[in-house]
Formats: sequence, structure tokens, C-alpha cells
Amino acid sequence: MKVNQNQLRAGVAVSGWVALAATALPGGSPLRWIPVLLFVCFGPGLAMLYPQPGRLRSGARLEAFALAAPISLSLGVLTATSLFLVEAFSATAFVVALAAFATVVAALPGLPLPAATQGAAERVKRKPADSGR
Repeated sequence: MKVNQNQLRAGVAVSGWVALAATALPGGSPLRWIPVLLFVCFGPGLAMLYPQPGRLRSGARLEAFALAAPISLSLGVLTATSLFLVEAFSATAFVVALAAFATVVAALPGLPLPAATQGAAERVKRKPADSGR
């Protein structure tokens, strides 16, 4: 099954709201903390990086996935700090803010990848269906 860009964008946007729904489950349950942990660690970063125009080579896809975690965690720290400063921090407010951010950003084009700008990860060119063999 091949996933197109719109399905990827929708999946990233919905993942935050799935994580928010998981917070309603009993505390300590793996069904609660696993979706929240995965979303906080990867969701906002993937929303910013992965919706790239066109297909990328595997090196650029790996780069986007590797950069997603530090970007997501940085956004999480900024969100948590902001919520603490306005004395409104709660797990629900934290996940809602990140989910809303990921939903909005998933609708925008992804940020350019450094490897793609240096030519290390050229765009994949489609081969003709019949090469004459």
C-alpha cells in the first residue's frame, strides 16, 4: 500500500487528536502513554518536515525522520514553558496546543531539508514503464 502526501498530512494531523483522546484512559495504561509519547516526540516535527513536494530519496526521508524528534521535543519544551509561564499547564492543555499546531502545520508545505538543498538527496525521477527490453 502506497501512502500519498495527502494521506501522510492527514495522518500527522490526526495523530495529535488521537494522543489527546488517549489521555482520557486510566493513568499508567500503555494505551495512554504510548500514543502521547510518540506524538510528543515525533508529531510536530513530522508535521513541519515531512510534507515535502514530490518524492524524496531515502536519504532525505531518513533525514526528515531523524530531525523530527529534536524539532518536536524543542516545540514541546517551548509549549510547556509557555504554559507554565501563564500558569495554565496541564497535560491536556499541553497536548491540545501541540495537536493544534501539528494540524495547522500539516496543511502547509514542509520545511526545506538541508540535504536536499546541498544536492545530497536529489528528487527521485520516475523510470519509463517500458525501457525497451
